[in-house]
Amino acid sequence: MSLDFTVAIPTYNGATRLPKLLEKLLQQSNIKHLNWEIIIVDNNSKDATAKIVESEINNWQYSYPLKYYFEAEQGAAFARQRAVREARGELIFFLDDDNLPDTNWLAAAYIFGKEHPKAGAYSGQIHGAFEGEPPENFDKIKQFLAIREHGDKPHLFDADSLRLPPAAALVVRKQAWLESVPSRPFLTGKLPGVMVQGDDYEPLLYIHKAGWEIWYNPAMHTYHQIPQWRLERGYLLTLARGCGLATCSLRMVDVKNSQKPIIILRTILGNLRRVAFHFIKYRQQLKTDLIAAFEMEFFLGSLFSPFLFLKTSLNRRK
Repeated sequence: MSLDFTVAIPTYNGATRLPKLLEKLLQQSNIKHLNWEIIIVDNNSKDATAKIVESEINNWQYSYPLKYYFEAEQGAAFARQRAVREARGELIFFLDDDNLPDTNWLAAAYIFGKEHPKAGAYSGQIHGAFEGEPPENFDKIKQFLAIREHGDKPHLFDADSLRLPPAAALVVRKQAWLESVPSRPFLTGKLPGVMVQGDDYEPLLYIHKAGWEIWYNPAMHTYHQIPQWRLERGYLLTLARGCGLATCSLRMVDVKNSQKPIIILRTILGNLRRVAFHFIKYRQQLKTDLIAAFEMEFFLGSLFSPFLFLKTSLNRRK
């Protein structure tokens, strides 16, 4: 039997974070009349995640079930694919294990989905909950840490310009995903030693190109828990490069082979220009201004992204 919605939590080494998220889900309001479930997809964790979830399941006393699935293929994209396969809900509410929902998040998400039947995916406001003080001018790059505050009016995302919501607190319509998204992603998500991003956006681009709408719903509020180490220079610059490296691969989603050389050329020339102008403007501050250095790393990653796309494409053909 199909349920109203599924809350899907992909996790990797989330033993210390999952209990707090489950507690937040138990505090949700205005959903007693709905049929739903919680599924946790353990993406090959090395910590006590499985034991923590097993303990939660053994002590579970609620009408909506809590289920555990193990996904051995590493990468957030594979964990999301597994969640979609296992979900019984018409709507799938993805929550990262470090993204805590407001008490009305589930109700607001469900209502929006019912009011917008053409919405294949939608997200809301994601606020930062910082362990430490963000760097100066952090607002310029906060979207790279899945912080999204786009005002108080609903609107469609500009998917053609790669302006899309992250997967941290994303709702997808199961029908839209199954009809549109390939079973094998091109971008897999972060792997040990590899920080290439873009796995959030790839399925959304397929959903958009299949004719579904992608919305911003400001009534949905979540809070992204950001530890101090994610605000340090080394991590941020690695993140910036990883986001940039996904640029060309994302622009190649569902395009004809005849268009690919043009996209590659435009990506290289456009980012050569951005790198040159940024260096001229900030060359004296790149070692001291973290935000300027972050932007340079993103531009460099975008410049090299066509070569990563070509390499990955060749490896997939072997």
